[in-house]
Amino acid sequence: MPLAKYLPHPSPGEKRHHKKKRLVQSLNCYFMDVQCPGRYKITTVFSQAQTTVLCIDCSTVLCQPTGGKVQFTEEMEIGNRTVVTEFILLGLTKDPTLCVIFFVLFLGIYAVTLMGNISIITLIRSCSQLHTPMYLLLSHLAFVDICLSTSVTPIMLIGFLTQELVLPVPGCEAQLYSVVLFGAAECFLLGAMAYDRYVAICSPLLYSTHMSPRVCILFVGASYLGGCVNGWIFISCLLNLSFCGPNQINHFFCDFSPWLKLSCSDISVFGVIPSISSGSIIEVTVILIAFSYISILTTILKMRSTEGRHKAFSTCTSHLTAVTLYYGTITFIYVMPKSIYSTDQNKVVSVFYTVVIPMLNPLIYSLRNKDVKEALRKATIRLYT
Repeated sequence: MPLAKYLPHPSPGEKRHHKKKRLVQSLNCYFMDVQCPGRYKITTVFSQAQTTVLCIDCSTVLCQPTGGKVQFTEEMEIGNRTVVTEFILLGLTKDPTLCVIFFVLFLGIYAVTLMGNISIITLIRSCSQLHTPMYLLLSHLAFVDICLSTSVTPIMLIGFLTQELVLPVPGCEAQLYSVVLFGAAECFLLGAMAYDRYVAICSPLLYSTHMSPRVCILFVGASYLGGCVNGWIFISCLLNLSFCGPNQINHFFCDFSPWLKLSCSDISVFGVIPSISSGSIIEVTVILIAFSYISILTTILKMRSTEGRHKAFSTCTSHLTAVTLYYGTITFIYVMPKSIYSTDQNKVVSVFYTVVIPMLNPLIYSLRNKDVKEALRKATIRLYT
């Protein structure tokens, strides 16, 4: 009775390896080793007169002969194991009409995101009046927004056209790493921008020292480095998990939480570490931002001049708006317990912070910032004269 006859056919995204190593007759008994993925090996022992023992997926005995026995060597671990080679992203919706509407909508949002953030970067680089620490940080924030949106939106757009998008495991890992990296970098940059406003308003005489070019470069470098470390933590935890078959991620990108639900491993440790890492970044930067703005508010209230108060407030409103939008959404996803919101709510909030906010940031900083509006006006005049 051939063993291969009883082996299941691999499903999409899975690869099963079964190799019959040997069949030796000795003293009217047959000894057969079946080598399976990793460290799995089963030795079956059966009498010549009895029915053959067959094994499926290294754990299931199809038929047990009378008087026969199955011996598991020390290399054996009971449980079905498959090698998942790709994941299927289910996307936002399967409704064909909504897919067309969403494709047009998010394509427009992505185009505005690219044009707006590239314009901010170009404007800051070309206008000498914007060569200040605040706008250096803003240009890097625009770059991070471009990268964050590009990590998610193109793949989401393809998903609207195909309704189910298949990505190889390395592709999913790269996408998750990019989203986590640039998401964390944005937190650090927003914290650095809050500190910049704090020094400018509360200690203006020390501004050139506390926000020197060297300090700005350190802030920017630390932001990207912190993002890289956070991304490495997510991927390292993911690589320590096993995925045994289900390969459909109920999301529009390879986010960690829905991906984690497919694991057949114990997630009590590796499922919590990324939440601790992200939560720590959010907590530290929120404390820095809160301290900065409390100090700024205290200083502004002590000002006697109404004009001075208005000017101080106007320099902070755009940044405070961006902070409120961004931290409100990422706190909902990465800090609040997963049990209090559904998968669909997670998708909606994820759309907001990965797609919508990168589009809104350049609008916030251009429409609510006098320096940027003035530089944009001068650049437009130079362009058409």
